[in-house]
Amino acid sequence: MPFPVIRIGTRGSPLALVQANQTRRLLAAALSLPEAAILVVPIRTSGDRITDRPLSEAGGKGLFTKEIDEALLEGSVDIAVHSAKDLPTALPDGIAIAATLPREDTRDALLSPKAGSLADLPEGAVLGTSSLRRRAMALRLRPDLRVVDMRGNVETRIRKLDEGLADATILAMAGLNRLGLADRASGVLEGEGWLPAVAQGTIAIAARAADALNLERLASIDHRETSIALRAERAFLAVLDGSCRTPIGGLATLHGGVLSMRGIIVRPDGGEAHDAEGQGSNDDAVAIGAEVGAVLRRAGGPGFFDG
Repeated sequence: MPFPVIRIGTRGSPLALVQANQTRRLLAAALSLPEAAILVVPIRTSGDRITDRPLSEAGGKGLFTKEIDEALLEGSVDIAVHSAKDLPTALPDGIAIAATLPREDTRDALLSPKAGSLADLPEGAVLGTSSLRRRAMALRLRPDLRVVDMRGNVETRIRKLDEGLADATILAMAGLNRLGLADRASGVLEGEGWLPAVAQGTIAIAARAADALNLERLASIDHRETSIALRAERAFLAVLDGSCRTPIGGLATLHGGVLSMRGIIVRPDGGEAHDAEGQGSNDDAVAIGAEVGAVLRRAGGPGFFDG
């Protein structure tokens, strides 16, 4: 058997490599292949290289997938493993999401040596985050906070927190869990007024849309419930034309055959917010997500995200 049979494109961060290797193990087991038949190919992306300014100023979250997409389309890798929340709202022509893995914890985690919740942070505390969504939702609840940009992978942001560059930061609980760092969370952020990024906690695996062989291979490890939720959330985002330039949160949950979708939009300064929800059959996931997005688009009106 020639090796490798499948080449996985991925970012080279510790979290991305954990996710790629999880995919590798599952694929090898499903296809009865030795793990050596599947090669993980780290690719440095524009998002990894740009560290001197917020991604919202540099071109958006597609910066974490651009070079991997190019490698996939030119055939130097066969599939690509992504944190689904990094995917742009519209995928490049010729690329499709072929599978998802079972979803991890969707919540945001607060990391702080001073508090277990936003409410417990001292007056005027410094919150480090590069996410406009987290910034806007935090300022909505605590307008006194001073928010500073904090870029980098999970370990880098934890190091910056430990060095005292901020009093608190917010990370995805899923990433902490996957890296064995859950004990660094001092609290979780959830409940009314706080929703995760669309697709948070989801690993998405992309392939060339015309690559029937790898689409079939990936179908063998697809987690159906996670894929349904992802379709709803990405349809929601598409209606809002969402990117990392806009403070948007959304979460779809499944209970039996019923899908529930919640969404929120927040002004960048936290001064105004609108939320909406919808419910229906799992089979109508895309329509439900799109309708919740449409409700919020109407509620916000023109210029809502202008600040």
